[in-house]
Amino acid sequence: MGDRLDIHPVTPQARLIQQAARSVNAGGLLVIPTDAGYSLVWGLDAVDAENRVQRLRQLDSKHPFTVLCATISQIGSLAKLDNDAFRIVKSHTPGPITFILPAGAELPRRLKQSKRRAIGCRIPDNAVAQALLEAAGSPLLATSLVLPDEAFDSHDAYEVEQRLLRHVDFMLDAGDCPPGPTSVLDLTGEAPQVTRQGFQELHLD
Repeated sequence: MGDRLDIHPVTPQARLIQQAARSVNAGGLLVIPTDAGYSLVWGLDAVDAENRVQRLRQLDSKHPFTVLCATISQIGSLAKLDNDAFRIVKSHTPGPITFILPAGAELPRRLKQSKRRAIGCRIPDNAVAQALLEAAGSPLLATSLVLPDEAFDSHDAYEVEQRLLRHVDFMLDAGDCPPGPTSVLDLTGEAPQVTRQGFQELHLD
């Protein structure tokens, strides 16, 4: 059973953020609030945590996970951002949008091993998520709380605690958050393409 940390949604307590950051940097698996539901998050090199996620969600090893970033600079360190893509990302962040971008040449070793040609990145508009990313000092891998044969509201903090706390090391409980899912914007082609409209409809004009 993991630990639930009751954290302020707007001004998260620094000691709780540091506690969660130490856990995620040590390979822990966390559930945190975002601007599109609660999400599972873990470090880029946390193999055991990722294996736990795959077992929990019954995913194969090729499933692409989203990378949560604190800044556009972090996105640029993982993906190729030409001028057009940069302008689009800048104008829509932070927010509940996942950008599919061509993978960069300097991917971390674990992501390189997956031979990704594209990578999904987003900058969440959530004070707790942003504080954790800053304290962790690097991007984090993330996935939504879609469990096999188990439907529940991933934005409802109580339901998330009941279903997920036994599977993670920490839950940062900031109360209910926006429901999700994110919109998905594919920037790998000649023109931007919205491949999923999220709970907040995405407009490019």
